[in-house]
Amino acid sequence: MIDLRYVKKLIEMLDGSTVDSIEISSDKGMKLRISKSPQQRAAVAMAPALPAPVAVAAPAVLPAAAAARPTEEGGTAVPKAEAPKSAALEIKSPMVGTFYAAPEPGAKPYVSVGDRISKGQIVCIIEAMKIMNELESEFDGVVREIGIADTHAVEYGQVLFRIDPTG
Repeated sequence: MIDLRYVKKLIEMLDGSTVDSIEISSDKGMKLRISKSPQQRAAVAMAPALPAPVAVAAPAVLPAAAAARPTEEGGTAVPKAEAPKSAALEIKSPMVGTFYAAPEPGAKPYVSVGDRISKGQIVCIIEAMKIMNELESEFDGVVREIGIADTHAVEYGQVLFRIDPTG
């Protein structure tokens, strides 16, 4: 059984970091996944790693700003809508692993914000299971945002770079 104090501490640590999600598996077949991504935040699931379809769900921890709150006037304050996304293209992680911005520690990063890149150019390395996988750009354009810090864990589908194709 997993200690709920341990789970709460993990959630607090995850909220205070740049890591998007964490997954822990035990020898006894228990699996715990906690994620900050809205599409994965619906539940913190604990399920046996066996093929049995049994799952126990615990309520997710949502930030206070995500819920509507009553106001003193008797109405409801609705959270502000997010700004519309730009026309930037996204380079997403094709796997779970560790993000490396440079070919080796202390070396110049492959790309920086403001750099012009071309299709096929190496933009980073993702280490997965001790294998270094070079990630190539799928687009031509200018790097407008780098969405993860060097040496941080990365999830499948996580946005790594935003590229402005008109830049």
